Amino acid sequence: MAYLFDSYLMIDWSAASTPKKGADSIWYALVERIDGKPVETSLKNPSTREAAMKEVADLLSDLSARGQKVLVGCDFAFGYPKDFGQSLDLTWDGVWKELSHRIKDGADNHNNRFDVAAAFNQRLSGTAGPFWGCPKARQSEFLESKKPYLNPLTNEMRLCEKRISGVKPVWQLLGTGCVGSQTLMGIAHLEGLCHHPWLHGQVKVWPFETGLSADRLGDITLAEIYPSQIKVSALGELPKDAIQVRTMARHYADLDQKGELAALFAGDETLSAEDRETVVRYEGWVLGVGQSEKDRAYDWLSNYLKKPNDIYKRSQEMIEHDIDVSGFDADMQDVAIRMIHACGDVDVGVDIAYSNGAASVGRKALAGGCPVLVDVEMVSHGIIRKRLAQHNPVICTLNDPRTPAKAEELGTTRSAAGVEFWGEWLAGSVVVIGNAPTALFHLIQGILDGHLDKPALIIACPVGFVGAAESKETLIALSDDLGVPYITLRGRRGGSAIAASALNALAKEGITQ
Repeated sequence: MAYLFDSYLMIDWSAASTPKKGADSIWYALVERIDGKPVETSLKNPSTREAAMKEVADLLSDLSARGQKVLVGCDFAFGYPKDFGQSLDLTWDGVWKELSHRIKDGADNHNNRFDVAAAFNQRLSGTAGPFWGCPKARQSEFLESKKPYLNPLTNEMRLCEKRISGVKPVWQLLGTGCVGSQTLMGIAHLEGLCHHPWLHGQVKVWPFETGLSADRLGDITLAEIYPSQIKVSALGELPKDAIQVRTMARHYADLDQKGELAALFAGDETLSAEDRETVVRYEGWVLGVGQSEKDRAYDWLSNYLKKPNDIYKRSQEMIEHDIDVSGFDADMQDVAIRMIHACGDVDVGVDIAYSNGAASVGRKALAGGCPVLVDVEMVSHGIIRKRLAQHNPVICTLNDPRTPAKAEELGTTRSAAGVEFWGEWLAGSVVVIGNAPTALFHLIQGILDGHLDKPALIIACPVGFVGAAESKETLIALSDDLGVPYITLRGRRGGSAIAASALNALAKEGITQ
């Protein structure tokens, strides 16, 4: 399969005035395609912009020497609303050259961005606008800390920014979530990168030099990205910035893997010819931004699939396109697909674990009419009775009148206490746990102690932060001691829908919702 790129380098920028590491500093991540699979090969946090650009130039030179085509994504604006360039009689490239000439950025991150912004304000309007936002000590006649009452230019937002909710105008230089300073500094550095002696002639800037298309991309293509398109949060010792760049690098690599990346370079297909010229000559575009959220919502409202069979068919097509289940045993492939379908997240596939032959054992038990024992009513409601060819009884003892007293006696939850009343149904049954880690722990302990019979199969998908991951890992680790096959979903994720979907996949074939 032909890909647009071989490597994906994502950069989270910073306009800090002193060297800085950690949160709110420069991070970059590189994902390379190795043996056909996207692999993260670098995650770095240089303390200054000068150091970052030296590292990036070295990295791009090395990748280029190996014949790799590279997508470089940067999280600052590549252009300004068209009035800015028109007022200066400059198109995008003229603006880039002027910023490169004006911005002074030292090896210690000390820079003159506020002076440059004030000079532009004086030249454009003779007032403190359109640029605004600076420390009070840096205020002057032509730059103030607060937003001017009126923007002296007509447009506050670019066309692409009008399609993104929550973004701040590129004129704002200081404050949480703003990118004005990053843009001044970033454009100046990218202009230098484009003319770096090791990279000269290899770099193209999308969409200015390529048009709104994937047809004329460079060996190295620079593109503006908006990491907040994908929601992430800090993980362990890594700050959100680091997670964002590695997530975006993998995101674009995955889209390229599926043949879906090229479409993003077309921008919004609803743009008029005049708007497209504005984008290409002056403003630029954010990779992945299409219609406005409201317009997209109206499209969804008008065109969503309504017929159950159409929905199911399309879901299966998307799953089969997005995931590779060839690594699962043949008898587990349909179970894995059903579990992924139930939660709408293809990433859960890597966390599905099972013992050898578990699915076959479960199918045989169900075909023999065994009971299905569940920990909560929600699992019961998710089981498709039409798929139970032998009209297998589905039993939940959570609301048995004896359960509260038993929970009090055992000092545990009602879900765990309910396991005590599975009694005569338990031997040879299929157990489906979709909510309570305590129920799974209690079942495991009861089987090991010998006072609970062995089911034919345990489907374990408890969900939550306390005990969920640990209960499933206990099941996996002690499966040989238990002597009971299992199907489970590692980690905190799980829930009644996923658990029930696994059972439905093991039941009678060929009937859909």
